Amino acid sequence: MGDIKDVIPLICEMSEDRRIPRNIRAMIKEAADALQKEDESDVVKLSTAINLLEESSNDPNIAAFSRTEIWNAVSMLESLQSDLE
Repeated sequence: MGDIKDVIPLICEMSEDRRIPRNIRAMIKEAADALQKEDESDVVKLSTAINLLEESSNDPNIAAFSRTEIWNAVSMLESLQSDLE
């Protein structure tokens, strides 16, 4: 994985998936927006997005396939985060 910009399209795609409940899509969109903030450091962007995605994946109303997609995105972001440390 190379850069935060590589993960943003995946997260944006999930935020538009109508199979995912609206409240969870809103949290996913918030995570995508956090990654695109110009005035934050990469560490803060990643931490914010990871927390939002993890919280959204814990919602009992989310389908298993959607939860897996979120976990994949979290894994990519955690990999980027560990590269920064």
